[in-house]
Amino acid sequence: MKSSRVCMGLLVAECVLVIVSWLLSAARIEGVRSMLSSEGIRWFFGGFSNIIANPLLAWLLLALIAGGSLKQSGVLRHFTARGEASFRNRLALRVAIVFVVLYALVISMLTLMPHAILLSFSGHLFPSAFSRGLVPIICFGITLFSVVYGIISGNKQKGEDVLDILSYGLRQGSSLIIIYIFAIQLYASLRFVFG
Repeated sequence: MKSSRVCMGLLVAECVLVIVSWLLSAARIEGVRSMLSSEGIRWFFGGFSNIIANPLLAWLLLALIAGGSLKQSGVLRHFTARGEASFRNRLALRVAIVFVVLYALVISMLTLMPHAILLSFSGHLFPSAFSRGLVPIICFGITLFSVVYGIISGNKQKGEDVLDILSYGLRQGSSLIIIYIFAIQLYASLRFVFG
């Protein structure tokens, strides 16, 4: 319910911006471009995909996958359950931790050794390929932990179950994707009109 109000607010703001940009450009205010002009319409339709295709969208999708996999794999139930966890769940937790430690070791080798692949040309972590890929690296580690836990614990056993783990967060967070699309388009429209 709350997300629908946010979406409607962003949609109304976009419509108001279209009208205001037209009025301000009709008043010949310098530096304002109308979204209803031929240039504005071409920009809106021609650049829509490029505006949405942003690293923020990739980060949002990866974060939704990671968060959903934590919940769907049963990891969160393991930590919130009262009482003693079953042997299989304890084993799954240990194996998942081993996988994450191995993953962290590989990432460390790619970043901390001299002349490592993910360092910048000057040998620094920031800015580098590592810093640009930090969110995907973290999300992949969380997802790896969750999937391994889900499989070893027996919560998820088939290939479809693994797909369910990975897609759960996207299903639950689909409204965030819509909000992102409206918000990034409004931001780009503001930059077009007043930039």
